[in-house]
Amino acid sequence: MSTTDLPPSTAPAAPAGRGRASGPWRQPMSVWATAFAAVVAFMGIGLVDPILPSIAEGLDASPSQVSLLFTSYFLVTAVAMLITGFISSRIGGKATLLLGLALVVVFAALSGTSGSVGELIGFRAGWGLGNALFVATALAVIVGAAVGGMESAIVLYEAALGVGIASGPLVGALLGDWHWRAPFFGTAVLMAVGFLLITTLLKAPPKPAAKTRLSDPLRALAHGGLSTTAVTALFYNFAFFTVLAFTPFVLGMSPYGIGAVFFAWGVLVAVSSVFAAPRLQRRLGSVRTLHLSLGLLLVLQAAIAVSVLASAQPGVIAAVVLTGVPIGMNNTVFTEAAMEVSDAPRPVASAGYNFVRWMGGALAPFIATKLGEEAGPELPYLLGAACCLAGMGVLVLRRHHLGALKG
Repeated sequence: MSTTDLPPSTAPAAPAGRGRASGPWRQPMSVWATAFAAVVAFMGIGLVDPILPSIAEGLDASPSQVSLLFTSYFLVTAVAMLITGFISSRIGGKATLLLGLALVVVFAALSGTSGSVGELIGFRAGWGLGNALFVATALAVIVGAAVGGMESAIVLYEAALGVGIASGPLVGALLGDWHWRAPFFGTAVLMAVGFLLITTLLKAPPKPAAKTRLSDPLRALAHGGLSTTAVTALFYNFAFFTVLAFTPFVLGMSPYGIGAVFFAWGVLVAVSSVFAAPRLQRRLGSVRTLHLSLGLLLVLQAAIAVSVLASAQPGVIAAVVLTGVPIGMNNTVFTEAAMEVSDAPRPVASAGYNFVRWMGGALAPFIATKLGEEAGPELPYLLGAACCLAGMGVLVLRRHHLGALKG
């Protein structure tokens, strides 16, 4: 994968003697500082998972009301993706990272002070804005500062995502067992550490010569390959966040129990994203790997639904944990596909793609939880399986737009 077509703000200048052979793990401290902050940013996704029932009890809210913590977070994240390039191309990548981190620190701390579920939903929305500014810029900054090429940078980024998603439920359980407010304050502290590390260790990359217009991400979606990838990822994310947001209410376990289940799940997300996905891509190509991972997620969603109907908790736990394998594979392959499939500048393509795909993360928690409350707890997973099938159908029907991808 070549990085020569990256804009000036993201194109790496590899030090002499440190090329692709270095691999993803031998990186300068500035890259590790950004990766650490990325871990904490992704922790925020699963942090609330183990404490959703505790939050519902503590704030006298229904499961579907509590699910709006995900919806507000991802809805704002999705919309904010459209302005991240506009901002970063004017103030620079480092300043955008620090602005995003500062917003997360403030709104994570405010989340811990919430007196009602409405306040908490609002503060999570502000958190989502900070997360969008950070996450959308972090990949470009890591690519620009990392050695080893584009593939190594994406592997490192996905590793940070996997570790963050895995550790989020664990941190949420450990702190949430003390009080449901504690995980929010803990995240604020960790993000403040990330802010200091990036301030001191990351050299500000040069601003791009051309400024990104607000309309550029939406214009990029006119490309058939990028829109196909984005819509498929929307269906995938709906299935993904059905598992993440609704399952805590199905498990009926303590915060420690829920945290342990999703920690094991997150470990599989990390391992499959870093090790399984690249190998399968090399052997099968990106498109076939997406078909495989979406098909596996479909089967596991159906297995969860069957286990829920049979009141077989061990079956639910096993199937939920195993969804980490296709989810990790999808995360890596979709990220690379969005970067490769069109001729748009990578930050612009990434912004348009993330705008569409995070809508799946915004819609799924509330729809799945409301469906589970009113119609039956197995139905959200059947809907998730149907979304996987729909995503595979989009790949088949629009395969002629995916010529830039292997397989």
